[in-house]
Amino acid sequence: MTAITPEQLLAELRRAADVVTGIVAKLTEEDVKAPSELPGWTRGHVLAHLTGIANAMARQLEFAARGETVELYDGGYEGRTRAIEMAAGHPLAEHRAHLDAALERALRAFGGLNDAGWRQPISYRGGVVYDGGLALWRELVIHATDLGTGRGPETWSRPFCEQLFDFLAARVPEGERFVLQPLGLPSVAIGSGGRSTVINGMLTDIAAWLAGRTPTLGSLRATAAADGVDLPELLPWPAGTPVTK
Repeated sequence: MTAITPEQLLAELRRAADVVTGIVAKLTEEDVKAPSELPGWTRGHVLAHLTGIANAMARQLEFAARGETVELYDGGYEGRTRAIEMAAGHPLAEHRAHLDAALERALRAFGGLNDAGWRQPISYRGGVVYDGGLALWRELVIHATDLGTGRGPETWSRPFCEQLFDFLAARVPEGERFVLQPLGLPSVAIGSGGRSTVINGMLTDIAAWLAGRTPTLGSLRATAAADGVDLPELLPWPAGTPVTK
């Protein structure tokens, strides 16, 4: 898998933000109150979370530009959860305004970077700005699906799925190795254990399964030692990331 360049990542961020705002533009007040694809969350919760992560990542970049770091969310994970619960029930117009402002802030921050700026340290996972860009891309694309308006994982691009394969290799249990075999594409091995399981299926179905979302094309099949087996259990989403829910 080839890492995407900062320029490509910026284009993907803008594209993903456009998808989210396009979905939100079609929602009604009742839609916002309805359940999302995430257990226990309405669409309002998802919108509040998207607003929060866009602002949080923008803040990472704003501090990085001054040579400083700051925690991802004010008040840590508890502060994040509290802010989502407080904002989830806001009227649609308020959700739109806050989300538009947050996305504009984040895209402005990423769009103003030079080569060195993408390599500035941030507190998120002890990484650099580029890692924050990948995280925001994951948030926007996956949660656009979680809004449950008909845009499922089958819409995820090949570069996005391949980035998920790389990032979510951390979900492979110790001692195991998954050989991901997307139909018509080269296989990808993740994990370093001695027990191998081959996962066959459409690229987007494999990515959805790894991300804890429901595959939509119904193509997944697991084999071990040439015998059909159940899909393996996955470890939790990698620690230190905000996209578990």
